[in-house]
Amino acid sequence: MPAEYYFKEGCFITELHNTPEDPSVSVARARVEPGHTTHWHGLDGIDERYVIIEGCGRVEIGDHPPQEVQAGDAVLIPAGCRQRITNTGASDLLFLAVCTPRFVAAAYR
Repeated sequence: MPAEYYFKEGCFITELHNTPEDPSVSVARARVEPGHTTHWHGLDGIDERYVIIEGCGRVEIGDHPPQEVQAGDAVLIPAGCRQRITNTGASDLLFLAVCTPRFVAAAYR
């Protein structure tokens, strides 16, 4: 598995699949520590899905009410929509971030 790194958004990322040879999708594992909230951010031109693997949290997407999430849940974040997630549990919150088309740093805002 590739090395995990800290991302300025406020979480730890492991890139599982993100390559120019497959521009239609990327998959990363994100880890948010207990009590932490990622920074508000959006992805220009990229739809993102969070697929919760472990833990529980609260996701905020655009102007929608906060939504509680737990292992097995999936949420869709439309391109350009502001988003953040809070780990509300006592252990790490792990989720897959699936982006279409693939995540590129230039799209992050």
